[in-house]
Amino acid sequence: MYDLFDTLQENQKRAEQQPLAERMRPQSLREFLGQSHICEENSLLRRAISLDKVGSCIFWGPPGTGKTTLANIIANSTSGNFVKLNAVSSGVADVKKAVEEASNSLKMYGKKTYLLLDECHRFSKTQSDSLLPAIENGTIIFIGSTTENPYASMTPAIVSRCRVFEFKRLDKETVKKALNKAIIDKKRGYGQLDVEVEEDALDHIASMSAGDMRTAYNALELAVLTTQGDKDGKITVTLKDAEQSIQRKALSYDENSYYDMLSAFCKSLRGSDSDAALYYAHRLIEGGCDPLLLARRLVVHSAEDVGMADPNAMVVATSALTAFMNIGYPEGLIPLSQAIIYVCEAPKSNSVIVAMSEAQAEARSVKDDTVPAHLRNSVFADSDAKNRSKQYKYPHDYGGYVEQQYLPDSLKGSVFYRPTNNGFERQVKKIREEKGKK
Repeated sequence: MYDLFDTLQENQKRAEQQPLAERMRPQSLREFLGQSHICEENSLLRRAISLDKVGSCIFWGPPGTGKTTLANIIANSTSGNFVKLNAVSSGVADVKKAVEEASNSLKMYGKKTYLLLDECHRFSKTQSDSLLPAIENGTIIFIGSTTENPYASMTPAIVSRCRVFEFKRLDKETVKKALNKAIIDKKRGYGQLDVEVEEDALDHIASMSAGDMRTAYNALELAVLTTQGDKDGKITVTLKDAEQSIQRKALSYDENSYYDMLSAFCKSLRGSDSDAALYYAHRLIEGGCDPLLLARRLVVHSAEDVGMADPNAMVVATSALTAFMNIGYPEGLIPLSQAIIYVCEAPKSNSVIVAMSEAQAEARSVKDDTVPAHLRNSVFADSDAKNRSKQYKYPHDYGGYVEQQYLPDSLKGSVFYRPTNNGFERQVKKIREEKGKK
């Protein structure tokens, strides 16, 4: 027999079993914390929500910053229908079904439909194309949520029809405010329990969550549930408890952040900022990047950006790569860090890559590149060619250097490598001038 009381009890029990992060999810704009640049009073989005005039938009930002929460708030604030899909698990058929139902609802009841699509960057072109007409004609109002840069990861046709709102990591004080609310909230948090979280413990969780509210809630929940109460039932979360509940800073990154940091690492090497290069290197490693990838990049930059200004840079970088391959993590980070500092502090010259690029360009474009006769292989040559090869001057017979033509006639006099006045290249330039070279 159907029992309403039993059903209510089941719903309450199910709610209590939800993770703290889900229970504490804000239900209204009044409860929403952070992202003041988007949700402050009289902001475009806030006015649109209050007037029920929200258009298609994309929420882009790091995990745990409120993207899905704000989308749910919009759903709760609107008079329209609300459909939620996940781009990972939903296919074209799901999209078509949602669009068809939205079209019927609009025709029959005049009700608009909001479609929230989590992980929208994972939508394929085919899936996006099936959604595009409905966005264009207003059948649905699209709200996408993504951790990836939509301008790079999504179909341009979808992005061009949406307003993109960029979410930022929450600051420490905002995270602490949310945690304090969870501690005293009697309905959704731990207000019914006698819980005290020491200030330094709260600071630690807020700091180590790195602006990710979900991570902070999960750490608080673990600390409270695993901390033994005293004889009076009081639960006191200390700094030690907090450290155990969130042992490492939340340093994960999305694909775009990864490439941004890798770019910053490379440009810091080129810019001779060893402090920045070290920071980005270890930030990438802490976030899960393979140190060998950074070591390989270091070898490349030792030639590309240091080059002949300090040829030892290549030796140091290659040695660091070999050392890490043989030693591994974490000790291998020491020689890798040394090599990063060396490449940063070394004098810079891009003459190697400039010379390489110019030589490549000529190699691809010059048609007549016949090797001068005196440089040709004479082993299998006829007698006439062997006689011409005798014109070759063996440099060691002249003290190590003798002037003669090496490039083909069509490239005679071409100069690809031009040493700078930086570091060792100053000596190279002097030697070349003594030889009469440019």
